[in-house]
Amino acid sequence: MSQPVLGILTLYLNNRKRLEEVPVYERMISEGREMGLDVFVFTPADVNSSQGLVHAMQFNPDTRKWSRRLRPIPQMIFDRCRIQKSERFQQLLRFRSNYRHLLFLNRPLRNKWTVHQTLSGVKRFKPHLPETMLVNSIGDVNRMLVKHHAVYLKPINGTGGRGILRISKSIGDKGSYEIRGRNQNRSIITPKRLSSAMLGPYLSSWDIKGRYLVQEGIPLELPNGRVHDYRMLVQKNGFGEWEVTGCVGRVGAINSVTSNLHGGGRATGMNELLDEWISDDLKREKVRGDVASLGVDVSRYLEEKYGALCELALDIAVDKTGRTLLLEVNPKPSREVFSQVGDMEAYRVSLVRPLEYALWVYKNRKKAKNA
Repeated sequence: MSQPVLGILTLYLNNRKRLEEVPVYERMISEGREMGLDVFVFTPADVNSSQGLVHAMQFNPDTRKWSRRLRPIPQMIFDRCRIQKSERFQQLLRFRSNYRHLLFLNRPLRNKWTVHQTLSGVKRFKPHLPETMLVNSIGDVNRMLVKHHAVYLKPINGTGGRGILRISKSIGDKGSYEIRGRNQNRSIITPKRLSSAMLGPYLSSWDIKGRYLVQEGIPLELPNGRVHDYRMLVQKNGFGEWEVTGCVGRVGAINSVTSNLHGGGRATGMNELLDEWISDDLKREKVRGDVASLGVDVSRYLEEKYGALCELALDIAVDKTGRTLLLEVNPKPSREVFSQVGDMEAYRVSLVRPLEYALWVYKNRKKAKNA
């Protein structure tokens, strides 16, 4: 029986062909070899369509060296490509379109607004979704501020906390607002206090119409003033079933409106953070169960709607009453939250599960062909 092959599809970060997750790929290639799965890395820029070949990047676990080799375009692909503003991303879109017939373990997920609309149409998910609108005018932001003490503005295609603003009503100064956030480079912007008359012109400079969501702000500040939430990884296992790999707390940097690790946040144990946030034992236990059930349910549903998926990261907020809220869904999750809290077993599982799922898919397709 021929050895199954899995191509990890990624993008170069720059024109010098730098890759973002090299240690992850090295570990996945090594684990794949132990499982009998031939794994290599490639980008759309490495594809020679006329020859049906890719200039593959291969890692040798014995020598710890990378090398290049011409390989056939893989029939099974694990897509790790994140959105970029570059010609490289345009190459990716063309590759996905031209090779739709290949077996992708994970198809692209839609933008934040489309995902929210999809989930909000389902009765059982509604209690877990903060009120959210697409910004078509500054009036949409003002209407949300009438209803809520604070709102978040998020790019519909943003990642890593880039370009997020938090607008809150100033305490003791009616008619003015405090603005905090991060620019497109993830840098924390200087906090501002603006009158209601100046809010519109300021937001216009951010070009938010049609490109941003405005979302109800959930009070998530810890006693030290830092915001927190939870990052849960849900993956397909070696039986083709969705399963929670792990859930980790995240605490934002000082003056940050987000908890993202790339923006200076830190990872902490879920139980440790819940203990600090909710004092009631039974309520904490219920939260843990609710979070896990929500993660698996949402993952199954989104796969039904959008096609093949094999892993999703869900950003979850828990308010003081113990209500669980889904803030965001990320189809290209990183794994470092587990290594940062010292849970190396969850980190290992997070890398192995896509490989186990790939083998399960391969074997089932082979059975179907031979039946």
